Amino acid sequence: MDHDAGEFTKFYQASKDDCLRAVVASTGDHRAAEDAVAEAFARAWAGWRTVSQHPAPAAWVVRTALNVNVSWWRRRRREVPLVGAGPEQADQRGVDGADAALAVQAITSALRRLPVRQREVVVLRTFLDLDTARTAEVLGIAPGTVTAHMARAVTTLRAELQGSEREEIGR
Repeated sequence: MDHDAGEFTKFYQASKDDCLRAVVASTGDHRAAEDAVAEAFARAWAGWRTVSQHPAPAAWVVRTALNVNVSWWRRRRREVPLVGAGPEQADQRGVDGADAALAVQAITSALRRLPVRQREVVVLRTFLDLDTARTAEVLGIAPGTVTAHMARAVTTLRAELQGSEREEIGR
């Protein structure tokens, strides 16, 4: 068991930040993502012998966290808060960070407007650097569907971000 604990600890330390970023990008809610990722890692620890054999354990954690988030949403469907500015969006940087903060905000907003499946594909491919086949396996869809979702998402994001860039220049 000590060997498993050490192996899991290494996995947790190496992947916790990437998993959290992926879930935050997919859900758009930092606090809910933290809770979901914590629950997913707890489940990963409980089934570590199986999870460690998964081809992409970090992707397993992200998928589990997204499922936890969906389950939470379904239970509290009538209590879903509006997406608003949370403390993670507060700009505590100086003037130099203003442009970067605006860019991050624009990208995050554009990601949130994507359909769920497209957002999941972007997150798994970009944040966890999974290939098409592994992303398809994690999401339980065909590789061609992953490619189609990614292409649509990139086209939408490009159009939205170029549009917001033009608006900023016009101000």
